[in-house]
Amino acid sequence: MCGVAGLLRFDGPPVTEAETRPLARALAHRGPDGEGVFARGPVGLAHRRLAILDLTPKADQPMASKDGRHALVYNGEIYNFRELRDELAARGDTFASTGDTEVVLAALRAWGPAAVEKFNGIFALALWDDRERTLFLARDRHGVKPMYYTATPGHFLFASELKAFYQHPSFAPRLDPAALIEYFTFQNLFTDKTLLAGVRVLPAGCTLTVSMDRRDPAPARYWDYRFGAATVPEREQTPARLKELFEQAVRRQMVSDVEVGCYLSGGLDSGSITAAAARERPGLKSFTIGFDLRSASGIELGFDERETAERMSYLFKTEQYEVVLKSGDMERAMRPVVWHLETPRVGQSYPNYYAAKLAGRFVKVVLSGTGGDELFGGYPWRYYRPAGPVDFEPYIDGYYKYWQRTVPNSVLKNLFRPLAGEFERVWTRDIFRGVFPREAPRLRTDEDFVNAALYLEAKTFLHGLLAVEDTLSMAHGLETRVPFLDNDLVDFAMGVSARLKVGAPPAVRLDENEPGIKTEKYFSIARDGKRLLREMMESIVPAEISGARKQGFSGPDASWFRGESLEFVRRELMRPDARLYDYLDRETTTALLNEHLEGKANHRLFIWSLLSFQTWLDLYLPR
Repeated sequence: MCGVAGLLRFDGPPVTEAETRPLARALAHRGPDGEGVFARGPVGLAHRRLAILDLTPKADQPMASKDGRHALVYNGEIYNFRELRDELAARGDTFASTGDTEVVLAALRAWGPAAVEKFNGIFALALWDDRERTLFLARDRHGVKPMYYTATPGHFLFASELKAFYQHPSFAPRLDPAALIEYFTFQNLFTDKTLLAGVRVLPAGCTLTVSMDRRDPAPARYWDYRFGAATVPEREQTPARLKELFEQAVRRQMVSDVEVGCYLSGGLDSGSITAAAARERPGLKSFTIGFDLRSASGIELGFDERETAERMSYLFKTEQYEVVLKSGDMERAMRPVVWHLETPRVGQSYPNYYAAKLAGRFVKVVLSGTGGDELFGGYPWRYYRPAGPVDFEPYIDGYYKYWQRTVPNSVLKNLFRPLAGEFERVWTRDIFRGVFPREAPRLRTDEDFVNAALYLEAKTFLHGLLAVEDTLSMAHGLETRVPFLDNDLVDFAMGVSARLKVGAPPAVRLDENEPGIKTEKYFSIARDGKRLLREMMESIVPAEISGARKQGFSGPDASWFRGESLEFVRRELMRPDARLYDYLDRETTTALLNEHLEGKANHRLFIWSLLSFQTWLDLYLPR
């Protein structure tokens, strides 16, 4: 697990190590165990190392092939690297190290770009071919590991994090207004944009090849989700088969030469991973975040899951560590969270920051339950299922309105009055439609609607969650692994019938700004969501866990914004010189803020987005 960066110069003198090294140093937090640079002719590669497998210098990067033709920088873990090494050894390859980096290099040399289809793991990599004069970039299936790139005058730059670009003199940061509009529509970015103009994220499951005469290539997709594909025979769609694959995934992802721990939130996904991991590794360390609820009210009083987590820790015999967050912790974390996130994403992410900070004090690797909801139907209240057949485009119209998480569509035009000309050119409905394949999926049954919803959430919501998880864990030199995104487990989940994940109750429209309240409303009508996964977990975790309602990882922010953090919100968002009003309409924004502060509406997601954007401007576009 590491940080990678580099540049390709199309014209001018050779790239030097002195020019490349600052890119690595900007990523020092991602790899505190070592630094390496490679410069030859038009290319420079930079690397920061977090040593997980083969802790010796033999696994240092950048790693060059014996013949000098190829050089690799790689961030991630390939869990099936031993099987691939055996396959490559049978072809005649020899290996000096015991880690996975040398296997990745040999695989790319042996099988070319198709090698990434053999990797079961999380990765973002760059391979320079000195003979062909090409730079090959690749990212894992789900986008667990990040890869950004941009073209500047005479250069192509890439990096694990945007802050590396600021170290190169050819980079000139500017805000992308279209991306800002997209973010405030979905509280996420559905396209490959970032808030910086011209800076792109390589989409998950894609590769990109840059050459000296092909300076603006398009990403090529090698993998995509296929929910509903009839790939798993009905006789295998059982809790027993799922349990076999789940436990295999946990075992695979515990491969490490350093200690591995687990997040333990008190919910089904992290609890089941902790249970399986604790059987493999007695004395496993587990980490839980709680919340001070003295100023909370209503449904937020159930947000602290420490009691359940402590019970599971007792049952699984883990070494348990906890931190309790207060409103002041949210305020203190604002700047470091935004600094590391770089592009704001879904939800209030400061609890993730503190969870990683806690775990990073004790271990270098932690297992997370991310992905269980998106693969097995954990958000049933979000699956828009109209009665009877409907054409795809009208379906998109209705679903698009539902996914405007921060403010309704009717308010967006007024909100972006200072960007009126830009707003008229950004069709966020078409951005939403663009997530789906160009050929419209067939929507005729309840299962079709569920599978379409699962596809959308895996491509957008899950991708946003993974971006948060990676950047905020790597801020503390911590590698986060996600067993639910094991290749075999994902292939199984996509091939399982949607009726085994969720039922088919009447469509229930709920407000995403109401944490917990939406689940109360939904489950008063329907008792579905992750059905097959719950059945499998009955043999792993206590019944009160496998049968519990869904509980998100969220603090009592709605109450804090009205109470203990009220002055913080006012100071940051209502001051006369607040820079966000260069882009957002002050009158519209203030009206929405007052609705929340007066208790007339719950705009917690919008307020977090405003705070994030204001802080982002201070950090990434200072005056």
